[in-house]
Amino acid sequence: MDQKQDEILKKDRAELLQAQAELWCHTFGHLKSIALRCAVELGIPNAIHRNGGSASLPELLGTLPLAANKRSCLPRLMRFLVSFGIFKEDISREGTTTTTTTTTTTSVYQLTPVSRLLVDGIGMNSNTEHTCQSTYVLVCVSQLQVGASLCLGNWLTSSDENTPFGMAHGMDFWDFTGHDAEYSMLFNKGMASDSHFVVNIVIHECAEVFVGVRSLVDVGGGNGAMAKAIADAFPHIKCSVLDLPHVIHGTPTDGIVEFVAGDMMHFVPSADVVLLKFVLHDWSDEDCVRILTRCKQAITNKEGGKVIIIDTVIGSPSQQILEATFNGYMHDDVDNRQRTRRERLV
Repeated sequence: MDQKQDEILKKDRAELLQAQAELWCHTFGHLKSIALRCAVELGIPNAIHRNGGSASLPELLGTLPLAANKRSCLPRLMRFLVSFGIFKEDISREGTTTTTTTTTTTSVYQLTPVSRLLVDGIGMNSNTEHTCQSTYVLVCVSQLQVGASLCLGNWLTSSDENTPFGMAHGMDFWDFTGHDAEYSMLFNKGMASDSHFVVNIVIHECAEVFVGVRSLVDVGGGNGAMAKAIADAFPHIKCSVLDLPHVIHGTPTDGIVEFVAGDMMHFVPSADVVLLKFVLHDWSDEDCVRILTRCKQAITNKEGGKVIIIDTVIGSPSQQILEATFNGYMHDDVDNRQRTRRERLV
């Protein structure tokens, strides 16, 4: 074997080793989501926040609800969470202790921008509302959702027009939320936390959209988190929420936002502006046309009326991984997809 062939073989072996490493990362990729859920369930972000924004392993062990025989697992969990950016590890803050015989280091863990979103009661800054996304994590990383994802292969080879979620659970996603009050409450709470996060950005970055608007209806607005925030920021706008009866049932009313029970496929209350936040990606093209038709019919001010759509748009170079992930997630749960900017304009 000459030197050139040997170099080619070495390169091939190196590429194979790299390929195997990448394959393993993808194979065990679900463990990232599971570890993230575990961090939320244990309250690790809250524990670090309550400790002043950083906490050592002994400090975490002193506050987290770990079983005595599982305490040794925490260092491995924290190391894993640090590896993909949920927390930051710092060993420089009084981390080295020297005795006459040994030198030891103590890891100190800090919040990152990602884990700050998992702290109860923390906003983007001191002037913003609560934006904690923990409930959203619990909704998306659940046995219910994982079970649906595991049916994707069987669903693709089946002539059944059902969704992977329907194949896994015997009914579609919206029927399930209508039958399971506990999950419906968790889902609506998760959507509300996302609305708090999004509306702060909308109000501060897109305030001109609301100039001259007298009334607004948030279609599929759940417990009214988005509508309430808009009403607080723009008191001149009369805000209402349209959602299914079981969704708005029991929602406390404060006189600021009106709640209307109904189906957006058949009826949308009259308003100057119709808001659709993360609604259209839940539906097929045909259903989206029906929804938008109802929205057009509902707009009272034909001159300044508008439909505000807040949704993921495929095609942003900086968000390709996120867009692809959401597209797959939507495919599992409901008969829908994310759309490109061109598709949304057609």
